[in-house]
Amino acid sequence: MSRFSQPDPELAHRLSRRGMLGVAAGATAAALLGAAAPATAATGNATAATGNAAAATGTAPGAKGRGRPVLPPGRLGIQLYSLRDKVSTLGFGPVFAELEKYGYDEVEFAGYTQGSAGPITLAQLRRLARSHGLNPIGSHVGYYSSDPNAYTFAQNLTKVLDDAQALGLKHIGTAAGPFRYGSTVDAWKRAAEDFNTYGAAARARGMKFYQHNHSEEFSFATDNPKVRLYDVLLKETDPDLVFLEMDIYWAYVGQFRFSKRPDGTPAPFEPLDYVLRQPDRYPLFHVKDGESDPSNPYGYRMVDVGDGDIDYQRFISAVTRLRGHRLAHHWQAEHDNPAESFAFARRSSAHLHSLREKC
Repeated sequence: MSRFSQPDPELAHRLSRRGMLGVAAGATAAALLGAAAPATAATGNATAATGNAAAATGTAPGAKGRGRPVLPPGRLGIQLYSLRDKVSTLGFGPVFAELEKYGYDEVEFAGYTQGSAGPITLAQLRRLARSHGLNPIGSHVGYYSSDPNAYTFAQNLTKVLDDAQALGLKHIGTAAGPFRYGSTVDAWKRAAEDFNTYGAAARARGMKFYQHNHSEEFSFATDNPKVRLYDVLLKETDPDLVFLEMDIYWAYVGQFRFSKRPDGTPAPFEPLDYVLRQPDRYPLFHVKDGESDPSNPYGYRMVDVGDGDIDYQRFISAVTRLRGHRLAHHWQAEHDNPAESFAFARRSSAHLHSLREKC
């Protein structure tokens, strides 16, 4: 069944992610690490090991063409939300071991306390990741809540940044949209002020604050339907303080949904153009794939990376070919609800390592 059969799949995604993030409140003392080896690890380990060796030499199985690898070395990560089922049942250790076999370089967190076998501090979690060759690159935290004790930027900024520092993160962000005050231009200006505040606090700690989009960010202001809300966010946030993690899949869903204004007049846009105009603002990307399906209101069905219609050879090449930008960005594979999360992680890495630039 299509994930778009839900009345509002984006809302369901944000709520489920928010639930996962909620466990992070006691992160410093309560992250749990499973000790059991993954039951499914034996299947595909030999294939994964072969893929790792091939990826390291730039000759991944199924490599398409003989050009330079599209994926820059050392920049493939994964959003651990995609593996939340494995983290919660097996713990971080076995999951990190699998990701190492699959050729990943980085991990992005969505909560720090999944697992069931005993406590681990954030410093220990950082060492565990690095012991498997994985660099903790970022984390998603809530934006705001009505609960004054909530683990969010608005309610507990110092704690959020303390934990990010303990993990050695270079980026700390939110997957929440800037809808705290509504969907008007002034509402988004107020949200931009919040983001500038968080960005300044993160910068003082040597980190970058970022916001991850869904498709609604590309909708239009309710008080001025000629204005795209994403453009307000870009204009009103300080480019030295607030950065973006483009979720490429949701951006293309936004293109499908919001290429016309509410009155029906055309308002086309290309997600890649946003990046090419301001590449320094996009240190991180979510690489998830979708199969085109105009029959549903979102235009795509989410699938494993490589099984869909988003042209990642084109997208990643366009960004990394910019002068000085080959190693300036981090590419995080993600699937909101993979059928089998280890298989998703393995196949996504193999596909992305196989891509070659056109000669």
